[in-house]
Amino acid sequence: MNPVAAGFRHLDRLSDDTGLFEHARHAVVRREHGYCTDDVARGLVVTSREGDPAPEVVRLSERYLAFLTHAQDPSGAFHNRLTYDRRWSDRPGAGDWWGRAVWGLGTAAARNAAPWIREEALLAFTLGAARRSPHPRAMVFAGLGAAEVLRVRPDCVLAAGLLADAAAAVGVPAGDPGWPWPQPQLTYANAALAEVVVAAGRHSGDDALLTGGLRMLTWLRDIQTRNGLLSVVPATGWRRHTPRPRHDQQPIEVAALADACATAAAVTGDPAWHTGVRQASAWFLGANDRGTAMWDPATGGGYDGLTRDGPNLNQGAESTIALISTMQHARNLP
Repeated sequence: MNPVAAGFRHLDRLSDDTGLFEHARHAVVRREHGYCTDDVARGLVVTSREGDPAPEVVRLSERYLAFLTHAQDPSGAFHNRLTYDRRWSDRPGAGDWWGRAVWGLGTAAARNAAPWIREEALLAFTLGAARRSPHPRAMVFAGLGAAEVLRVRPDCVLAAGLLADAAAAVGVPAGDPGWPWPQPQLTYANAALAEVVVAAGRHSGDDALLTGGLRMLTWLRDIQTRNGLLSVVPATGWRRHTPRPRHDQQPIEVAALADACATAAAVTGDPAWHTGVRQASAWFLGANDRGTAMWDPATGGGYDGLTRDGPNLNQGAESTIALISTMQHARNLP
């Protein structure tokens, strides 16, 4: 079996009638850690990207949408953590989970195969998109949701404003040609920053903004390529003027790069960007620093990280969704 054929098998295992569990020990759900809006939103993104979903994938979309609308308060903010006994353990806010929720809702509003899901997701997106976050990555994730809505509603003023504000939150690179990045450190989901700038430049017709986003993505792709293989910035990050560590590499970095390269290919029409998608899918299949597969054919789950000693065999929601997302892009390659 290959990862494309495995599909949503493990994601379904991680889900129940309430939502999507965050963690697993190997492939076994760890209920004690409960659910989080971050991962449910990621789940809604990948289930909504399926053009002809199986009935079980539609049911997953329904559950994830219900979770997000339950997590959202009247101001458009979101709770993030729900315990297994169905109690929120936090107050609503506009952290990264808000951004991912808006991303998931925007994707569902634009792409989900079920018309009623698109309609309900748009209502929740509209409420959430009126908010702003002081956190740049939260703005970036929300901006990606706005870009999805603009694909089908290019005259949506609310989405256009959010996308523009997200690109502004990224900032502009300093004058150092050796570090053409707007922040002094690479942390997590780095390619999403370049992707939202590319999307904003395309939508606004701002060629300078578009070119800047593509330049960011080119540099990020190049510095994460070693001997033709993808070698992404690890969970500890990488700060300018310091040695770059190689482990623990996280699947979310690979998926973010695949997302951004797919967007760059669609925006520019340049098939050279497909190379990034192919490298990302190959990383899961074993074309990585350890030469080992980063998914489990027996379960269909994605491994949680690439360590110095090989894969972390736990198969949580984030890593499994990263696998699914990357393989969706690979499946769509010409």
